[in-house]
Amino acid sequence: MSHDRASAREWVGLAVLIVPVLLMSMDMTVLYFALPFLSATLEPSATEQLWIVDIYAFMLAGLLLTMGTLGDRIGRRLLLMIGAFVFGASSLAAAYADSSLLLIVARAVLGVSGAVLAPSTLALISNMFRDPGQRRTAIALWTAGLSGGAAVGPVVSGFMLEHFWWGSVFLINIPVTVLILVLGPLLLPEYRAPDAGRFDLLGAVLSLATVLPIVYGIKELAADGLTYENVAVMAVGIALGVLFVMRQRSAANPLIDLGMFRNRGFSTSVGVNVVAMFALVGFLFFATQWVQLVYGLSPLEAGLWTLPAPLAVVVTTSVVAPLAKTIRPGHIIAAGLVVAAVGFAIMTQLRTDSPLALAVIGSSVVSAGVGLAMPMTADLIVSAAPPERVGAAAALPETANQLGGALGVAILGSIGAAVYTNEIADSTKGLPSEAADAAEGSLGGAAEVAQHLPSETGRPLLDAAAEAFTDGVNIAAVAGSVVMLAGAVGTVLLMRRVKAPGSDAAPAAGPKSEAEVEAETRPEAVPAPAAE
Repeated sequence: MSHDRASAREWVGLAVLIVPVLLMSMDMTVLYFALPFLSATLEPSATEQLWIVDIYAFMLAGLLLTMGTLGDRIGRRLLLMIGAFVFGASSLAAAYADSSLLLIVARAVLGVSGAVLAPSTLALISNMFRDPGQRRTAIALWTAGLSGGAAVGPVVSGFMLEHFWWGSVFLINIPVTVLILVLGPLLLPEYRAPDAGRFDLLGAVLSLATVLPIVYGIKELAADGLTYENVAVMAVGIALGVLFVMRQRSAANPLIDLGMFRNRGFSTSVGVNVVAMFALVGFLFFATQWVQLVYGLSPLEAGLWTLPAPLAVVVTTSVVAPLAKTIRPGHIIAAGLVVAAVGFAIMTQLRTDSPLALAVIGSSVVSAGVGLAMPMTADLIVSAAPPERVGAAAALPETANQLGGALGVAILGSIGAAVYTNEIADSTKGLPSEAADAAEGSLGGAAEVAQHLPSETGRPLLDAAAEAFTDGVNIAAVAGSVVMLAGAVGTVLLMRRVKAPGSDAAPAAGPKSEAEVEAETRPEAVPAPAAE
């Protein structure tokens, strides 16, 4: 099969596609350093603080599939332009929010617009890069933007907080979205599926109604323990999820073709994305706060010391395309997860008096492993889809990324918070109830309380808080390492016969299942000519 080679215009257009993904991913973590400043200004409750962080990712996870399908119907470039405009407007609203409620609402709209941006970028890559090798390189660069954005977020946050107020971390989105609006129509092709049929509105409602209660229930379960209310909320989400699957099986024009999950490379790749981002984003929530509040760096200094992590992602994503020519995808992905597990193992050794290098090396190794695994999963997912459904398929890895990241913050964050609260309790005895609640709520709260206490009282409280928080980091790192190793074993077992599209990697010997034969003989998905 012959494939058209991309020109310089397509490669410049790729840069325009990476920028929205970078912004979308960056906004997952841009608030990490800003939380202490935000807390001092808006004074959110512990629940409001979690929602300020989580609601963005929840809306992304719930709406990506809907927006990917919508882009296939109305035009992928058009949807990208709409999303860029709304993203910029909601960033402006978030920057000047004067209450916790308004910030939560603005972050929710940011999540909606991020869901509009995300699927169009990966789907348009399939239109612009028809050669398998070039497409794999383009997806690797796109993945570097997606994974690196989460790591760059704290850097941007640290720089802005060093010079401006906390709301400035959102203002940086505005000039970038203007750039997308100007260059997108000039450099990006338009594509819409012919004869796409009616949009499955009921399926869209069910997909959102499934994700939100499940994620909310898990977050509350991890924070409050097993309660009737938490179990009931998750049960509602699971029941709605069953209805969603039934709807997708029966709908004439479903949001997602469930038959694609019979492709072993496709289904395993979706699962790997959940596992990888669960550990990476959930743990990054701890690492940024440790560097700032335990080690004692300023936001800018802390942000600069996180730079090795995104650089590690760039390095490892750059080697994926050459490796895929001779090594099976399952081995590449599993190797990445093992590398990430080693990074988490390094972080289990972190102590309050540890050198900064230990945290930097551990975080960088984790990021490097994720950067090695993710490009292959995105390539396998996009390549399995027919051209008219690439937008919907492209939403799946990003849905898995955002859902995994949200679950990581919720579950690992709640585990760490439980360890912290349990260990700090003895040190808050004798404090006024309001001060004790603030100190037990978070490390940032303890730091704020300690500033208003005499040194003979404040210093021991701050030391105890740092010790308790670091213990939470260690336990979260153990959990991350276990999850990554389990993912690596599962990947090797499930993908042992899966080949990279267009590669020379020979499949393993042995009988193949019907699903595996179908996956390996599926024709290469070549996008239809773009309609300019």
